[in-house]
Amino acid sequence: MTRSEEFQELRPLLFAIAYRILGSVSDAEDAVQESWLRYETSDAVPASPKAYLSAVVTRISIDVLRSARVRREAYVGRWFPEPLVSDPYEDPARAAELADSVSMAALLLLERLSPLERAVFVLREVFAFDFADVASAVGRSEDAVRQLAVRARRHMDEGRPRFEADRRERDELAARFFDAIRDGDVEALRELLAADVQLTADAGGKAPMWGRGIFGGANVARVLESTMPIFGQIGGTLEPRTINGQPGAILRDGEGRVLNTWSLDILDGRIQSIRAVLNPDKLGHLGPVADAWAVFQQGKDVRRPPV
Repeated sequence: MTRSEEFQELRPLLFAIAYRILGSVSDAEDAVQESWLRYETSDAVPASPKAYLSAVVTRISIDVLRSARVRREAYVGRWFPEPLVSDPYEDPARAAELADSVSMAALLLLERLSPLERAVFVLREVFAFDFADVASAVGRSEDAVRQLAVRARRHMDEGRPRFEADRRERDELAARFFDAIRDGDVEALRELLAADVQLTADAGGKAPMWGRGIFGGANVARVLESTMPIFGQIGGTLEPRTINGQPGAILRDGEGRVLNTWSLDILDGRIQSIRAVLNPDKLGHLGPVADAWAVFQQGKDVRRPPV
């Protein structure tokens, strides 16, 4: 097998590692491409291309994350990961771990970790690399890596919800939620929202949004009840999709362009949070991006009573 063939076979895994470390589709793709350039020009003949390339993409991702952390400190408003519609890497034996680790909630928890802790957690807990390979990837001793893994796991466990929804129940509840929005069923909508549900958004200062967010079941229901019918009137569509391994949706304008994405957190039979990504810089990998300000103005025009 040629180097190019080895790399193409491992590309889905390399992207999956990089995305979980970086929380950015574009940065992950760049890290994977840089890994190929280094592999292509290297004289090394690794015994395990998988271990070698995983180490390379991990080191690149750690360096990128360190500089990204500085930029995120100056980010306007809330920062959410770039939405991922489909994870290119599949492993039936670890399907649950892979889906959970790519959720918006998990990626936001990973933001609490240092870059080294995050890389160790991703390699060890998500992809089950042995400690020797993790140590080689991050340039630390096995003992140091074990300590990093313990710290990272503790931080992640502290932030996880105590009870997680059954996947089938979660998907069924999400379907009912989107049906209620489509049908304008206000009572069904309110019943599906947790009392303390949060509707928050990442606009990056580049799209209209609802201040710091909408909080509480009654308030979130009111916003959805008032905005979604108007969104439909101006040709907007809501397309249920899996976003970051969880129930979600892509919202499109009247021309079919991507306006934003929603990702739902569902626990205890209720929707606990709706995270929307509106920053156009984070949506380009999903297709042509809508002008959110123009859509907002269209909605205002529909609301405005005729003169």
